[in-house]
Amino acid sequence: MSTTSWALDPSHSEIQFKVKHLVISTVTGHFGAFSVSATSEGNNFEGGTVAFSIEVASVTTNQEKRDVHLKSAEFFSADKYPAITFASTTIMAKGNDKYDIVGYLTIKDVTTPFTFEAEFGGYATDVYGNNKVGFEVSGILSRAAFGLVWDSITEAGSIVLGDEIKLSANIQLAEVVPA
Repeated sequence: MSTTSWALDPSHSEIQFKVKHLVISTVTGHFGAFSVSATSEGNNFEGGTVAFSIEVASVTTNQEKRDVHLKSAEFFSADKYPAITFASTTIMAKGNDKYDIVGYLTIKDVTTPFTFEAEFGGYATDVYGNNKVGFEVSGILSRAAFGLVWDSITEAGSIVLGDEIKLSANIQLAEVVPA
């Protein structure tokens, strides 16, 4: 069977994150610039590969001051560490169109093993004849594990920012057709 290469369709893809604020509500943000590439054996993604790179400077929470703070040295240090990256070591089918994508996630200067869960949405051919696949991807990480340790405590003793970050992505990939 031949290897199929896939590239991101950025107009139909998004990456979001959620974090607790004051332990009572959730703040949502997203990254506007990222790339994803993958390989599969024909239409089978088990045993394939996936890699992504997110431009840290593209973070937005719709609050300019918070976005500037997230890019600062107290969080992502976007000038020094401009990308969040992931490279898979294995993709394992779990049944019912679900996969575990196991690999290494790097944020700032910390690389650690990480597993994303993915649900395969299916194959389709768009109106231009391009073969596409879609996935919903999720994962939960500890921001402290990646050196994102800024926090504060309110006068009443509440923690300002939770440690658990929920990542979710809707990713559409287009088959790369050899020239």
